Amino acid sequence: MKTNMTIIAALAGLMLAGCSNNNEGIPEWPWYDESDPDKWELADGYGKLPDYVKVFKSSESAPLKGRKAIAYIAEIDATKASFEVWGLNDPTLSGCEESLKTPTDVYNEQGGPAIIINGGFFYTDSGLSYAASLAVNNGVLLSPNINYASEDWVDVYYPTRGVFLEHSDGSYEAAWTYWADEDHHYLYQSPAANSFGNPPLAVPGADFPCEATAFEAKNGIGGGPVLIKGGKVVNSYTAELFNGETSGILVDTCHPRTAIGITADKKLVLFVCEGREMTEGVPGYTTQEVAKILLSYGCVEALNLDGGGSTCMLVNGVETVKPSDGEERAVGSCVIIR
Repeated sequence: MKTNMTIIAALAGLMLAGCSNNNEGIPEWPWYDESDPDKWELADGYGKLPDYVKVFKSSESAPLKGRKAIAYIAEIDATKASFEVWGLNDPTLSGCEESLKTPTDVYNEQGGPAIIINGGFFYTDSGLSYAASLAVNNGVLLSPNINYASEDWVDVYYPTRGVFLEHSDGSYEAAWTYWADEDHHYLYQSPAANSFGNPPLAVPGADFPCEATAFEAKNGIGGGPVLIKGGKVVNSYTAELFNGETSGILVDTCHPRTAIGITADKKLVLFVCEGREMTEGVPGYTTQEVAKILLSYGCVEALNLDGGGSTCMLVNGVETVKPSDGEERAVGSCVIIR
């Protein structure tokens, strides 16, 4: 298990660059405001898109969160289109022989969809590929969220980790889950308040950390932390145990990021930002800053996905941000818009 978690940290994208996190006095730039379109621009050069898909690029004339940015949002009218998920087929977290795939691999295999972004966390060990984040496609559970975490392998924790779901009734939400076994998969409206350094809390169940409902989704993607819940920034990285040294996502420093959300008027929002100075002067963002960006855009629910070297958005198969590995990373899941 210790080896597995070390690999998770590496493959989730150990983030080596930092930036100042002092944002006092910086105005809250809206993501896109039709009355002031200079701040964000319709992206061009990506070919024809369906009429329910718009792609915006951050504007060079208005710094995002007070610093230079290369960031993109794909906005999808969820009344006209849904999202799909490709992911490793690892429904019991036991590993599989399926290979990790780059987003371009997925694009080619899926027949050239309009938008693809990378999804949740993953790792490899002893020749097998493992999902560490939930993936559901068309009602089929491909993988649940990983259900344990530790920094020293003396104290083992059982975190409830974030998901972004489209339910069968057409509603969307960010929430937290715990997968105990094939017959016990729980969905929660608040996370178990774990924290590295404190004793582990009880194993989540039907009544802890709060009253659970049985997990159900038409489509879903896992990752973490939950950024926005009920129209408020929550950024629940401590409870989800992403604040430790082994998590790999370094929430408080600036890096490439990927996230997904929904607005009150049912616009799906897929977000990526470049980072790690792949373009000079572009460090990326913290998870708190991403949460504020998406809240300003109008998201009422949002989830952070795998970032760092995994961050990628393809528009009609064309890359948007420069991958910080220098080339696309093979990943364990992707979100797809046709």
